[in-house]
Amino acid sequence: MAIAPWITYRPELKVLDCTIRDGGLINDHMFDDGFVQAVYNACVEAGIDYMELGYKASKKLFAPDEFGAWKHCDEDDMRRIVGENRTDLKLTAMADAGKSDWRTDILPKKESVLDVIRVAFYVHQVSEAVDMIRCAADRGYEVTANLMAVSTAQEKEVDQALEVLAETPAGTLVVVDSFGSLYAEQVELLVKKYLKYGEATGKVVGMHAHNNQQLAFANTIEAIIHGANRVDASMGGLGRGAGNCPMELLIGFLRNPKFKLRPIYQVLESCLLPLSRQVEWGPLPQYNITGQCNQHPREAMAARADAQRRDKYVEFYDRLVNDV
Repeated sequence: MAIAPWITYRPELKVLDCTIRDGGLINDHMFDDGFVQAVYNACVEAGIDYMELGYKASKKLFAPDEFGAWKHCDEDDMRRIVGENRTDLKLTAMADAGKSDWRTDILPKKESVLDVIRVAFYVHQVSEAVDMIRCAADRGYEVTANLMAVSTAQEKEVDQALEVLAETPAGTLVVVDSFGSLYAEQVELLVKKYLKYGEATGKVVGMHAHNNQQLAFANTIEAIIHGANRVDASMGGLGRGAGNCPMELLIGFLRNPKFKLRPIYQVLESCLLPLSRQVEWGPLPQYNITGQCNQHPREAMAARADAQRRDKYVEFYDRLVNDV
């Protein structure tokens, strides 16, 4: 596969917006319709290829009266925003292994406004993930396989998982840096590994980066350089904890003339700026530390939520490092 130099663009490279899905983890997906509509409109106007509306999460585990509509992505809620989505933008939702009632909640494609199901799982859940992928594909969807927290898995485990996933109908294998702990060299090795396993069955490779060490944008570029053709980002970097690769940086970097930056900055000004005064995200010191320690950001999130502890960086560092 020829890799275009950075001064040009690869037309086969597609961008996915995960502002609502990943960003919803900071507020239990309690976005009002106007916020979601603004992001949807911006994705359409900016020429973004995919928009992830949220999760297909189990209502038994995530009660609808405790979470916003985008935790479950019911058809009525989605259609209230996008209608029949008569645009080129493809709509996606994520189904987590162990946290979704996928057998009943993923409808046949002809009954849904969704185009893509993204199956997310940890390495020990690969068997369920395979069943989920096959189910979604059989029901008519484009499917991605998102192996989460790959930085914590043993190389042999990753190899075995990819060997199995390569035989599924998933069209995309996504490198997921859940803890924001990866460096460029590791991204290169993982993208090349995923490409090797996927090439025989025609799969493409994606990248989903978190910004704990302020490397999400750089690591996404690294993935692109080495052949990843599906990349995720969120407007303003909105996402759990440290957040994600900022869409405005990614679109500014890509040279494809179909992408437009102005609609994204409109969302930053009209939606993300007001939200930032209510909730917090971004690569703050505690998230830097969890990223360096290759740990889940839950400890950092708890520290940031505690007014008495949020500025105790040294205390947090000593506690986390001593636990590693």
